[in-house]
Amino acid sequence: MNKPKTHDYLIIGLGLAGSLLAWELLQRGCTIMVVDNGLENASQVAAGLINPVTGMRLVKSADIEHLLPSAKRCYEQLSQFFSQDFYIEKPMLRQLDNELLLANAHKRLADLAYKDYVKAIIPADLNSATPCYLEQQQTGYLQTRLLLSRLKQYFIERGCYRQSAVNYQDIQLAALRWQDISFKKIIFCEGHHATQNPNFSWLPFQLVKGEILTLQHQSQLPDVIVNFGDWLIPLDKQRIRLGASFDREHLNSVPTLLAKNALLQSLKHSGIHLSELSIIDHQANIRPCTLDKQPFIGEHPKLPQLLIFNGFGAKGSLQIPKLCQLFVDALLTSNPYPSSIARYYATHFPH
Repeated sequence: MNKPKTHDYLIIGLGLAGSLLAWELLQRGCTIMVVDNGLENASQVAAGLINPVTGMRLVKSADIEHLLPSAKRCYEQLSQFFSQDFYIEKPMLRQLDNELLLANAHKRLADLAYKDYVKAIIPADLNSATPCYLEQQQTGYLQTRLLLSRLKQYFIERGCYRQSAVNYQDIQLAALRWQDISFKKIIFCEGHHATQNPNFSWLPFQLVKGEILTLQHQSQLPDVIVNFGDWLIPLDKQRIRLGASFDREHLNSVPTLLAKNALLQSLKHSGIHLSELSIIDHQANIRPCTLDKQPFIGEHPKLPQLLIFNGFGAKGSLQIPKLCQLFVDALLTSNPYPSSIARYYATHFPH
């Protein structure tokens, strides 16, 4: 019998988390194999929005001062390598349609800690009934489908990609082997499929289905992202993306008439009027959100050769690049993991 090939890491899942992790490990000289089932994943559907200031309180995302520069640096390096733009930076106009939002906008503009992220309150210029908008800076979106396609092709060309549905029972834990390859560690980056993984299904995921529309129109729109509760991203002069719905009940990837109508109604209520509007695409998938909004990163408490890098939800484009670096640092040195699943050990694995 032939001796199995040996690699440092097997990465299961090729969404944004698995793809950027595989890229980072290859840059550090590690040998890897990436495997996924070849089906569309949530990262391919996602808008890839990066927005440092969010919510009704207009609060900065945690650790934004480190996460955002790392994300921009990562996507710029990938752009240079592939000679292709992936991260599109655009200002965002946040609709201030109630007194609370307006008051919080004034607070943030007066706070020096927010000077890099909020610019001004400006009157509506989108033929909208809304009196004003908060102009936000350092916002944009990642072209996730394009980036994932380029990375997948790169892995194929390097001989470190396999398309296969992984049966967990086929992983030999004692020898840490799958098919004809043995590994030092296996890292699961499988998005919402982790809830079916017997090794990590105990983690408190809170899955959310999201739907996004791509629309064509014949109106003149400013080249900015607009946030009105839902969001509008201009792709070019005649195409926009509109999203996104949140559904915790019907966890599937089937686009629905209900979500489509709700998004179109939301756009109508925003006061943004688009002529000759037509739907050219309607996508749905399941976000791997978590109960405490923190990603799951670290070793299995009983099987340290198995690790997870998952649960980034709607903030993956912002969080994953920096956390990839810190995660690989931990894998290759004695550094602690950047985030941990240890907060759940006591409940599920009592001593």
